[in-house]
Amino acid sequence: MKKIGLLGGSFDPVHLAHLALARSARDGLHLDQVQLLPAGQPWQRSPLQASPQQRCDMIRLAIAGTPGIALNTMEVERHGPTYTVETLRALPQDAAYVWLLGADQLANFCTWQAWEDIIALVDLAVATRPGSSLTPPPPLAAALGQAGRQLQQLPFSDMPVSASEIRRRLAQDLPVDDLLPQPVIDYIRTHHLYHD
Repeated sequence: MKKIGLLGGSFDPVHLAHLALARSARDGLHLDQVQLLPAGQPWQRSPLQASPQQRCDMIRLAIAGTPGIALNTMEVERHGPTYTVETLRALPQDAAYVWLLGADQLANFCTWQAWEDIIALVDLAVATRPGSSLTPPPPLAAALGQAGRQLQQLPFSDMPVSASEIRRRLAQDLPVDDLLPQPVIDYIRTHHLYHD
């Protein structure tokens, strides 16, 4: 059975830390593939600046020619708010899945819709983030134990890159060359994204 990593996010825009995390998970967890899964309408955050189509276009440009990294458009094709648990229930059953998340997301995992069902459906692998603990909240630790699942740790050297900082820099015409793949920078400029 294939083993597939799922990296969800707004990808507004996709940046070098996303790509490094996907490659690190692919290699460190011995995955057949990592799928980047852009959210349609994330229910826990403010509206996104780039359209679903633009975010998918940028991901395609960013991962072009990278073996074992793919785009999964399930969530942007669904109408209404995006819930991880619904995505996981709709996945093909011919693979084993690992949900990839940062330590900052681990801290609030128990606020996710039907989070107990999520850990019944997938393994979790967590990557370090500055100032965030890799220790799961007690309810999550207990539920993982009951489900017979371990929280896997991602072999990832953290990169202090955030999409909000990138959007701020783009809005102020500051350089982002060390934060985004060049094809994504070209796309953003062509489509005049992230400018006030």
